[in-house]
Amino acid sequence: MKTIDIYGDNFTGSVAGVRQACRAAVLRDGRLLLSYAKETDIYMLPGGGLEAGETDAECCVREAAEETGLVIEVQSCALEINEYYGDLRFTSRYFAGTVTGQCEMKLTVQEKEIGLTPVWLPLSEAAEIFSEHRSLTAEDEEKRGIYLRELTALLELFPGMIQEGEKA
Repeated sequence: MKTIDIYGDNFTGSVAGVRQACRAAVLRDGRLLLSYAKETDIYMLPGGGLEAGETDAECCVREAAEETGLVIEVQSCALEINEYYGDLRFTSRYFAGTVTGQCEMKLTVQEKEIGLTPVWLPLSEAAEIFSEHRSLTAEDEEKRGIYLRELTALLELFPGMIQEGEKA
């Protein structure tokens, strides 16, 4: 498994807390499964925080099901991205997944409020959206960080499938 570190401009140099998340990279017929938040206009790979007693793979499968209503099967962890902002480290572990069934979505209150919904986009279109991180301002720091992280992941997970102009 490859590990990549991303440092935000506001990183203090020390880590006081860590948040662990797992994310699903599901590609089907050239289309990538994403979670889209309508209210904040943010796309990201489905995933979320690791719960006590849960393996990374179990977290990835659970989060994908809750956010998308799709049951997935995952392979081993392919990539870890550590992001450093303020005095925190956000670790995302990425798993390649395959859809094996459907289930009921189980969104949190916050996810319902932001209008989280699953979407399938061509891989090239997803990479183009995530490449917008370059033009986002400090006011969009969260979105900028998410898009840089997700584009970095796509370039690692799907090498050779993304156009040169979409590189991080």
